[in-house]
Amino acid sequence: MTSPSAVSPDQSTSQSIPSTAILALSVASFGSGMSMRVTDSMLVRLAGDFGLTLGMASLVITVFGVAYGFSQFVFGPLGDRYGKYLVIGRGCLACAVTATLCAIAPDFYTLLLARAFGGATAAAIIPLSMAWIGDVIPYEKRQPVLARFLIGQILGLSSGALLGGLCADFLSWRAPFILIAFSFLTIGIYLVRLNRHLPAHARVLHKAEGGTFTRLFSEFKQVLSTQWARVVLVTVLLEGATVFGGMAFVASHLHAKYSVSLSSAGAIVMLFGLGGLLFALRSRVMVERFGESGLVLYGALLMSASLTVIAYAPAWWWAVPASFCFGLGFYMLHNTLQINATQMAPERRGTAVAAFASCFFLGQSAGVAAGGVLFTQLGSDHLLAGAGVSVLVIGLVFLRLHARHHQTARAS
Repeated sequence: MTSPSAVSPDQSTSQSIPSTAILALSVASFGSGMSMRVTDSMLVRLAGDFGLTLGMASLVITVFGVAYGFSQFVFGPLGDRYGKYLVIGRGCLACAVTATLCAIAPDFYTLLLARAFGGATAAAIIPLSMAWIGDVIPYEKRQPVLARFLIGQILGLSSGALLGGLCADFLSWRAPFILIAFSFLTIGIYLVRLNRHLPAHARVLHKAEGGTFTRLFSEFKQVLSTQWARVVLVTVLLEGATVFGGMAFVASHLHAKYSVSLSSAGAIVMLFGLGGLLFALRSRVMVERFGESGLVLYGALLMSASLTVIAYAPAWWWAVPASFCFGLGFYMLHNTLQINATQMAPERRGTAVAAFASCFFLGQSAGVAAGGVLFTQLGSDHLLAGAGVSVLVIGLVFLRLHARHHQTARAS
């Protein structure tokens, strides 16, 4: 018998969802986005306060990403089995606890442990939200809905960078985590309550049998058995490594090269989110005009050019339009990868999107760890330019494989 999640949602199904359901998920992703990027603009402050190198301080980003990535192996199948929306709500409540632990950490190594727990709990939010949207929204309408959902994450990413910089300059590095904890607590309570009012098909969509580890292995094995899924997963792994291996150090680059204050550098990095917001608001028009192939090509070109400008610009203000264009380009490419991820294995969508997120954040972790070393050895300008070249190559290779995949699909 076909599982309910294997059946594409139709119009009547999507209409039965409460109007605030996707908005609430977007608010949850706001908190997740803040958690991800809040420490980017605080690296210099953390290094100074704890007497560390910048590379050592960047471990607060790395451990978050590693924990986030590996936790997907648990949350994806859990969401499929027990209901994605409920797991997301409870994950938000857990995030409130881990953010509080970050705020009260007495030393750097305790902070690292708390950040790891923070990454592990945040792993339940965005990937399962995307998978849930894939379950209840028809494919032909899904990309604009996903883009609107991502407004929360986009604003969270940019706000996290700005908030981190402001607190690093004027308050304490602990202050942002208090705000993050409060936001998670509020939205977590709301999501758990709203889950009770969802129709049955939107609460539990897939029941798996067998032991926990056997089930986990089987779920991910089924996803990886598809060639196109492997292409998407490898691409997003490399995208995460190159994009965030450069982006995480933009604020530190502006501070070191142009003596820009950390709060100002955080504000400039915030423009990354505004570029993404433009895509989210105009996604329907851009998808219709450029198609998936055009979004991949122009997204990769924009990111490559933007990182090169930030790296070698003669003055700091060049980074203002470059950061905006970088954000626009990133979401053009990444949203296209996301929409492909939601359709890699429709009958195991939670697991498939979890694998996608796992690869993305493990790639980020590796990229940031490598970037921390290269920042010191090669200089921030060469680090950013190298990331720009790499992301262009990744985009062009995926574009070719994407065209081949759709050609094969049409032929069959």
